[in-house]
Amino acid sequence: MDITGAVLEETGRRRPYARTRPISMSTLTLDPPGPGELLVRIEAAGVCHSDLSVVDGNRVRPVPMLLGHEAAGRVVELGTGVDDLRIGDRVVMTFLPRCGACAGCATDGQMPCVRGTASNNAGSLLGGGRRLHRDGEVVHHHLGVSGFATHAVVDRRSAVPVGDDVPPDVAAVLGCAVLTGGGAVINAGRPEDGEAVIVVGLGGVGMAALITAVSLGRGEVIGVDGVPEKLDRARSLGASAAYTPQEVIERGVVAPIVIEAAGNVRAFETAVAVTAPGGRTITVGLPSPDARAQISPLTLVAEARTVIGSYLGSAVPARDIPTYAQLWRDGKLPVEALISSRIELSDINTAMDELAAGNAIRQVIMFDAESPAP
Repeated sequence: MDITGAVLEETGRRRPYARTRPISMSTLTLDPPGPGELLVRIEAAGVCHSDLSVVDGNRVRPVPMLLGHEAAGRVVELGTGVDDLRIGDRVVMTFLPRCGACAGCATDGQMPCVRGTASNNAGSLLGGGRRLHRDGEVVHHHLGVSGFATHAVVDRRSAVPVGDDVPPDVAAVLGCAVLTGGGAVINAGRPEDGEAVIVVGLGGVGMAALITAVSLGRGEVIGVDGVPEKLDRARSLGASAAYTPQEVIERGVVAPIVIEAAGNVRAFETAVAVTAPGGRTITVGLPSPDARAQISPLTLVAEARTVIGSYLGSAVPARDIPTYAQLWRDGKLPVEALISSRIELSDINTAMDELAAGNAIRQVIMFDAESPAP
């Protein structure tokens, strides 16, 4: 079938992307789902730093690539062997599928799936191969999803069903921002009663970490960011306080659990600096591979501190996404508040500029008017 999608043609073009246009709107051919796969009509897709990191070249991926990894939609066709979903089910896509049989999958989320990581790096689906073509040329998948399109074929292990009561934009954000930020708090930080949480970097993932920590009600939750509007948003979402990086250092504010969600050296060093003795610094941001931070090994030893890397929030998506969906239903997790704007697919280059400038929390592409059923 023919679909419309946002294809990254070349990495590393200079900003503004609205002018250099590294991403093109293309008509592509999408193969039918193979064994163990699904055809999904995309309803909503979030624009995330993991997309931007491919556009700017910080994460090396093969091109041309149909971008987008945070998405939700309706199942319209089942490949052979898929018997636990029905046509019409709403599913959330997850960008790190789990094969369930490798050493990584045996760690209960602590380590990524070995096979899933390999297929993501190759631009293929977990079961192998690619289903996207353009003018006879193969187009690579982004993190097994390629959700910036009217339709996608994904491996069954890349999709988690949610109820019809979860709106598509909320469902999409559950698949990356909430899974990563919330998981950094629940799976990696594991706050106990009375333990405060500081979140450094209040983009989509960081703000998701903040509202998750607030929903737990274990202790104070403090937001840190350089953008005043984001600090105001954090306070409105229940943060006890919100500071710029300079303010939080000058005031000597510390916490036993600190989440770094900005993906840059300054944020990581700030997070380490505001971690209390005996505390845990959890880093979920994805900086440039060349980035290097300075921390004191003596401080780690003398103050018995721990630095924890948490990829995708140390999540098991099939387990965790239903948990966050239920927290949303219960009114404890205001996921809608993470959505800073709803845009069209054709706005994608400008959306990358907004993300790179730090202006957006979560921009969500809405497809309802653009993706009729096949």
